[in-house]
Amino acid sequence: MKRTPLFLSLVLFSVLSALAQEKSSYYIKGQVLDNTTGQPLAYASVVAQNTTIGTLSDSIGNFSIRLPEGGYTLTITYAGYVSEDVRVSRQSAEEELFVALSPEVQQLEGVEIVLDLALKDGWERYGDFFLENFLGRTENALTCIIRNPGDLRFFFYENRNTLKVTSKEPLVVENFALGYTLKFSIDSFTNNFDTRISTFAGYPVFEEMQGTKAQRRLWDKNRKNTYYGSLLHFMRTLYDRKLEEEEYELNFFDPKNNKEAAEVANVYKALNFEMDTLGVVLIRPEYPVMSIAYKKEKPESNYLKIDPRTNKNFQVSTLLFNSSEPISVEENGYYYEQREIVTNGYLGYKKIADLLPYDYRPPSVD
Repeated sequence: MKRTPLFLSLVLFSVLSALAQEKSSYYIKGQVLDNTTGQPLAYASVVAQNTTIGTLSDSIGNFSIRLPEGGYTLTITYAGYVSEDVRVSRQSAEEELFVALSPEVQQLEGVEIVLDLALKDGWERYGDFFLENFLGRTENALTCIIRNPGDLRFFFYENRNTLKVTSKEPLVVENFALGYTLKFSIDSFTNNFDTRISTFAGYPVFEEMQGTKAQRRLWDKNRKNTYYGSLLHFMRTLYDRKLEEEEYELNFFDPKNNKEAAEVANVYKALNFEMDTLGVVLIRPEYPVMSIAYKKEKPESNYLKIDPRTNKNFQVSTLLFNSSEPISVEENGYYYEQREIVTNGYLGYKKIADLLPYDYRPPSVD
């Protein structure tokens, strides 16, 4: 009889833990089908972009994937078929998801494409430049390795003074500073040498590296240091309305007048911050250029070498909003459309080597 209260307590604790876990995550269930025949596709790959989360459909094409609270883009792939991207959130869990993949168009036999504009010496000419602008030049980037650089193809367009880089296969990037292996499906990387603006389209999938206890402790430390002040941290802080608490200072600029905009009493009002009925935050800044000062951290020494005129006491970045349409921000920091924001300054300095998955959360401070 004396054991009964303890047993009931353990049962209650397990129930409460399960309920808390259920509340902080949700399941997306669906089926992968052939768009032409309607037949299920067995063992199709279903991954959440920019996370460590993925699964396979079963023998009849059904899948179930558990996601932490927030928004994601699922990419569904199957050999011989065109992949599909589907944006999901908790609201998507209310209905089953059906994904119909279309077969890839096959090349006609006997047809040989002779014209290939790829540079034969692309890696020799632009390899270092690509690494600096894709991986970055941060301290984390110094420990990153691309395992399959031979899959990269380089194109240079003289009339636009633009470099374009594509890859036949996903790039395999090993980040020994953060303990991740990234498989990056890169659609294209472009750099305009006149504007000095680099952009890349694609998505990574993260895999945890296996390491010793000492390595895991180092990775945990590096991930935490990388997280604070990152764009992921900023978007989550913005969502929670904790910019001041986390020591972010925002200023707005009007490029037409080439000067700082008038001071705003309330940054959330200047952002036209609002949360819709689905729990998604919408922002539409009054001005297209916004500077961000993160005052809790100083810039890396490597960055000070690149921009010696920058503020040495805290990290300063600029966000350029390319569209007047609202930007949507989910609880986990996922935002869209991602192409509508261009980062410069310190956040522009951070690239793939400083990328963390959307399911990463820093350890709580006791």
